[in-house]
Amino acid sequence: MTSTPGFTYRFRPPHGRPEDLGGRAPEYRRTEEGGVLIERDLPVQLRDGTTIFIDLFRPADGTPAAPLIAWGPYGKHGHTRMAVSFPKSGVKEESMSPHTVFEAPDPIYWVPRGYAVINPDPRGTWFSEGRATYLSPDEALDFYDLIEWAGTRDWSNGKVGLSGVSYLTSSQWHVAALNPPHLAAINPWEGWSDFYREVVRHGGIPETHFWGYLPTRWGRSTTEVEDLPLETRERPFFDEYWASKRAEMSRITVPAFVVASWTDQGLHTRGTLEGFKQIASAEKWLEVHGRKKWAYYYEPESMVRQTQFFDRYLHGRNSGLENWPRVRLEARERFTVGRVREAAKWPVPGTQYVPLFLDTESGRLEREPVPREGSLRYDPLGEDGPGSRAVFTHRFEEAVDLIGHMKLRLWVSAEGADDMDLFVAVQKLDAAGEVVPFAFYGQFEDGPVALGWLRVSHRELDEARSTPFQPVLLHQREIKLAPGEVVPVDIEIWPSGTHFEAGTSLRLVVQGRDVTRYPLPNVQPLHESTVNAGTHVLHAGGAHDSHLLIPVLPAQPGPAREWTP
Repeated sequence: MTSTPGFTYRFRPPHGRPEDLGGRAPEYRRTEEGGVLIERDLPVQLRDGTTIFIDLFRPADGTPAAPLIAWGPYGKHGHTRMAVSFPKSGVKEESMSPHTVFEAPDPIYWVPRGYAVINPDPRGTWFSEGRATYLSPDEALDFYDLIEWAGTRDWSNGKVGLSGVSYLTSSQWHVAALNPPHLAAINPWEGWSDFYREVVRHGGIPETHFWGYLPTRWGRSTTEVEDLPLETRERPFFDEYWASKRAEMSRITVPAFVVASWTDQGLHTRGTLEGFKQIASAEKWLEVHGRKKWAYYYEPESMVRQTQFFDRYLHGRNSGLENWPRVRLEARERFTVGRVREAAKWPVPGTQYVPLFLDTESGRLEREPVPREGSLRYDPLGEDGPGSRAVFTHRFEEAVDLIGHMKLRLWVSAEGADDMDLFVAVQKLDAAGEVVPFAFYGQFEDGPVALGWLRVSHRELDEARSTPFQPVLLHQREIKLAPGEVVPVDIEIWPSGTHFEAGTSLRLVVQGRDVTRYPLPNVQPLHESTVNAGTHVLHAGGAHDSHLLIPVLPAQPGPAREWTP
């Protein structure tokens, strides 16, 4: 065990051998390919003497290059072949070279443009020395050391940038908060910023599928790795351990180009936007799209914007960055169709937060409070159908854009149970009442507008961090329901951006299991360990002000753009 203030790490043997996923024992190799000098298994010594291994790609002619580092535990050694491993991801095989590792920049694109790409195996992963911890303060110090190593080599121009998706973004938040002297710019591209709230427990409900898979994917080693499954079982509430995995965003001052999507509900959407909102960087830009995350990272248009950003801050070039809007958002009409909006900040200034009140008798969401009290019951353990969910709809008489945070205020009680797991989905219906599909979770094309979750015993709010449109839960204790007790709960629905035409409808679904489910082994957010039992009761009308708060902006004029997935 390694000590960190307030807690002690738990370690275990690795989840698998590096060789099982194509790893090989370190052996320094130096080759050249099309003007790119490739150094494999290059050792780098960290401040405590531990050696990690990196792969380095840089110009063969020795021209000083700007280092781009992609820090993650997935293995520096192999081409991911996204089109094969994730055939529905939209990533085209021809869009990247065989040297591109998982969720990382393509060296063959970047090196001819004056960059060096570094893919490390962090401490304790694969064949690097030491014991692995994940998105920890210790790991951030190691990342700091690699940035300073890269910024002081004779082949380096001294200005280091960070790039990559998911873990490769979350690690950027942590190290950027330490402000390494040679770090010049970061490009966080969809990555969580609060491990507990965004990955491990959604609204207090344990995530049981994706989080069960991730530690095994990270845990290839020849030493020991942090025992994340054990830590998760032992730490059901937000404590100093989970706090250590939440970066100190307010300490980040480096220029940042942050890219999020509306489609990564249950993984990266919330955390990426929270990161942009909280970082102190004076020079920061945000782009939010409605497409598949991996494909969008490698799309030619995205590569151009990444290049413009890094050219400005790592090379001092006039790249056109001065013409960018600070915030660029896609208002989705449906999968593959949307409109781009520009804004000065996030959340978007001028947003009107409008309550839609639940009417349990008509099943509608009304603009005015419903005077009569009513209730609606459903079976939280039932299969999909009328008796297993509560459904409410609101038809828009004129076109609007809903961009930002939604909040669901419910009054609830349980019959035959002392707790409830609530699963919430917001959907768009076309004029004929059919569900309009959107991209979802990197691979799927029939997802919702947005999702929310709550375990009712975790309903206590963090009043200091909550806002009228975004409730934030404390997760410090359980407050169970007494028999017959009716309580108000506020449910955070993750941010989204959607265009609703006149005659289309918003549908709100509340039920006792995941609204979006796909056949296994598809990677997806699932919550299969619920506390649900008995009957769920929703109360609305009169003294029970159950409502959905929606973020309304005037619809963007002009035709929508259709793109090819």
